[in-house]
Amino acid sequence: MSISEMNFLQRMIYIFHEYSGSLAKGAATTMAIALISTFLGCLIGFAVGIVQTIEPKKKDNVVYKVLIKACKLILTGYVELFRGTPMMLQAAFIFYGVSQVFGVNLGMWQAAILIVSINTGAYMAETVRGGILSVDVGQTEGAKAIGMNHFQTMLHVILPQALRNIMPQIGNNLIINIKDTSVLSIIGTVELFFTFKSISGALYTYFEAATVTLIIYFILTFTCSRILLWIESKMDGPDSFDLATTDTLTFTSGLTRFKRNPNTTRRS
Repeated sequence: MSISEMNFLQRMIYIFHEYSGSLAKGAATTMAIALISTFLGCLIGFAVGIVQTIEPKKKDNVVYKVLIKACKLILTGYVELFRGTPMMLQAAFIFYGVSQVFGVNLGMWQAAILIVSINTGAYMAETVRGGILSVDVGQTEGAKAIGMNHFQTMLHVILPQALRNIMPQIGNNLIINIKDTSVLSIIGTVELFFTFKSISGALYTYFEAATVTLIIYFILTFTCSRILLWIESKMDGPDSFDLATTDTLTFTSGLTRFKRNPNTTRRS
């Protein structure tokens, strides 16, 4: 039976059977780019977010103040540029522009990871800045009172608390990156969407190939979202807590338990 004589379901089964290897390879490439780029983008976002929260003191050197202001201006331009332009155009601009202007020919993996990472970093920078500002100012004041500088305060006091607040956005960026890797087909990256275009172009079964690809995308994003929700629940800690004390004359540990109000919604 030729493919033109098959019904919709039979064509879907045929595509999945004949091109399962290509689809699996495309899905693996999509996930690899999304995971690596999200991780690198988070590192970029944390670095940019920390710098943006630096507030020079009056007693600081003038050169230091000018340097910080210049860095903030450059980083703000970076964030606004990559948040305000489509990633598809960013991919074409970077991939072809770097080659034409600087004579550097980026490979598929290098270009894909670079493009998605710096795009993710721009969004994460604002998320990190908001997460840092959400931590009570008393935490910063206490850290400064015991002699910590800005970076020590961020690393040991603020960021561990801010991380839980921004964890949902990190997961959201991962889900977005899984889908947005599809724009990398413009520079020839053989990911899941590129595979879909190849299959539909070869068989002229656009609807069936799109349906199969949509199912695979959904499986990837749904699985990642469930895993991320599980990680968030682990970061929340137990549902009840013992009141512990170092005073050996007060027997409170194990006697008093504070349970969460079931009507109180968790922070997401």
